[in-house]
Amino acid sequence: MKKLLKTLLLLTLVLSMTLPFVSMAAEAAPGASPEHLVPFENRVKITVPVYDRSKEGYPAVDDNYWTRWVQKEFGDKYNVDVEYVAIPRGDVMTKYSLLIAGGETPTILMEYDYPKVAQWANDGAMAEIDLEEFAKVAPTFYQAMVDNNQLGYTKINGKDYFVLTERPYYNTTFTYANFIRKDWLTQLGLDVPKSYAEYVAAVKAVQEAGLAANPIGLSLPKTAYVVNFAFRDFPVNEAEWAMHSSLGTPSLSWHPTYKLLKRQNAEYNQNFFSSEYDLDLADVGAGASQWQTDFINGQKLIYGGYMSANVSWLVSFYEKNPGAELAIVDNYQVVEPGFVDHPQIRADNPFGMIVGFSSAATPDQLKAAWMFMEWMIQPETLFVMENGVEGVTYTLGEDGLPVVNGDYRGEEMLNHNMNIDMTCLVHASKKLGTIEQTIAALAPKGIPQDFTQPLIDNYYQLKDLADKGWAYSDPVFAVAIESESEFSPTLLSLYQEYSTALTKCKPEEFDALYADYSQKFLDAGYQQIIDERLAAYESGQTTKLPVQPAQ
Repeated sequence: MKKLLKTLLLLTLVLSMTLPFVSMAAEAAPGASPEHLVPFENRVKITVPVYDRSKEGYPAVDDNYWTRWVQKEFGDKYNVDVEYVAIPRGDVMTKYSLLIAGGETPTILMEYDYPKVAQWANDGAMAEIDLEEFAKVAPTFYQAMVDNNQLGYTKINGKDYFVLTERPYYNTTFTYANFIRKDWLTQLGLDVPKSYAEYVAAVKAVQEAGLAANPIGLSLPKTAYVVNFAFRDFPVNEAEWAMHSSLGTPSLSWHPTYKLLKRQNAEYNQNFFSSEYDLDLADVGAGASQWQTDFINGQKLIYGGYMSANVSWLVSFYEKNPGAELAIVDNYQVVEPGFVDHPQIRADNPFGMIVGFSSAATPDQLKAAWMFMEWMIQPETLFVMENGVEGVTYTLGEDGLPVVNGDYRGEEMLNHNMNIDMTCLVHASKKLGTIEQTIAALAPKGIPQDFTQPLIDNYYQLKDLADKGWAYSDPVFAVAIESESEFSPTLLSLYQEYSTALTKCKPEEFDALYADYSQKFLDAGYQQIIDERLAAYESGQTTKLPVQPAQ
């Protein structure tokens, strides 16, 4: 009996020591519980897309701590099965096309690119929606659309197909930054370039000093978008803008693209780029490119990317280059009087994701998808999904705002850019209080340099460009441009071929070759696209170019 009592006493002592540790196990706080949302009587299943960026060291995007947290906090609460579907970031359209063709269209379809979703609507993959009914189920989400002046973007061919997510501070892409090797510039007695002449001088000085043979990176274009804003005349001709400014189709035959490629050709012939740059096939955001690898290994002068608490390539850079110093590239470094008179930059659209719903979805699935969006847009839900577990993935700073631990790699770790590929269903980037506080939260952590203030300064310089009318977005059409879906894949392939040849040719061969390729490009379908876009513009089926004040 004494032996039994002794054993029980020992067990009690062990349990008393163990239970506190069990009770202290970290768990994410619960999500929101909007009072008007009622569980379904019968189980409903919805499928939700999520970008797969194939980032090394990150969990599967369709099965991780946070997808399970969503199921527990939303799905189980409202009798809904939430299944995530991985969409490769570098090949979005192929994956969606396969799902649609196979009868597996996700309940929610979403993309940042308006022409893509317009085509889905036009092809019958998306359901027409009743916005009044949507507002009853998702009043918070709908009111955000009202507040952000987005109701003018919900229609295609006169019918409502879309709801739109918020893009905070949309006039400036403040989450992206280009970095330059300031330690190299200091070594060479140079400042961060503020004009194209200073930029060229810096690149040549780096070459002459033997710091890098090909200091500038370049990759084969994997997306249709041609970043030629800096090379456009000012003010921009509105009809030309409607015809050529597009995320969906390369604008080879437009004069700003001529100027872009002309400069690129001149730089290539001065060995700014590797002669094998076109073998670098990685798309932005879809994994490590050769350009990124070379920068990390100390072989490039400049590299850029989107900012978050954990920027893995920046961490790797400082590990490989101890003592190195970086600076953010000045936005005026493209300026070359008579060629590029001042920066023009692409402003983001006044919306993030354009969201539609499968035409094969049942009424209950549609309602469940709308409930899911209403649940996610609540501040309590977003706070947990974008910061994680207190004491594990984040701590609270002196100002009461969360400071994310970007180095954490345990089960509860946040996926790419603080789970943005999940929360993009309601907004395009995390925001906390003021723009300064938001940038502080997005500034990279765990590296030798603090870029919070430089990123804030960069934002205000971008804002100044926007305030001057030098930042504007692409046109958005209220009709599908049929010829784009027909010809754009072929035109992207041709642009890859032609732009490479134009970059690598001898300078004296450039103009004749450009004229030849431009005509071939027009004949391959681009002429039909720009004609259709112009007709839509002339019939009032597009947004207007923002007023551009005189210089």
